[in-house]
Amino acid sequence: MPREIEFLFDFGSPNAYLVHRALPAIAAKGTVSFRYEPVLLGGVFKAIGNQSPMQSYGHIGAKVAYDRLEMRRFMTAHQIDRFVMNPHFPVNTLLMMRGALAARRLGCEAAYDEAMFAGMWEQGLKLDLPDVWERALTDAGLPAEQLAELAADGAVKGELVANTERAVARGVFGIPSFFLGDELWFGKDRLRDVVEAAEAA
Repeated sequence: MPREIEFLFDFGSPNAYLVHRALPAIAAKGTVSFRYEPVLLGGVFKAIGNQSPMQSYGHIGAKVAYDRLEMRRFMTAHQIDRFVMNPHFPVNTLLMMRGALAARRLGCEAAYDEAMFAGMWEQGLKLDLPDVWERALTDAGLPAEQLAELAADGAVKGELVANTERAVARGVFGIPSFFLGDELWFGKDRLRDVVEAAEAA
């Protein structure tokens, strides 16, 4: 049986998008599998007093330039060629992340996750606007009305809070994060490491 790796994500993270694009080829080898776990990155930041990289070191030109270089290297290594920076960044992801949990209840999570990641980081959509979000769902052939109704349900809202609190309790401080068992790995640049650890186990 392939060893399972948890992938904690928020659609607002460009690096989570890059990981999402890299995972299918890795999973196709059959040695590891991935379980997507939605968490609210803003909730993580609020809980621990963290900030986004652009807030923390956006004024440090050399660091920003190096991060862009690392993104280009990752995209080249994984043959990712559709990424564009969302012109509305940062986008509030609360609706999208509640929708991710709603989609899991309806059994359409893979199509939903793909629509949101593509909408954010290939189409440049402002997906915190409900009408834009619903249009993206409809365009992807997803049940927009049902997803909107479930995303507004108190149980789904509570589940997102619980997911986020559990992530913080496990030591998560940013996205993307991975868990192999109880061991945390952070950042897209640790993807190869966590896969190698899973394969060795």
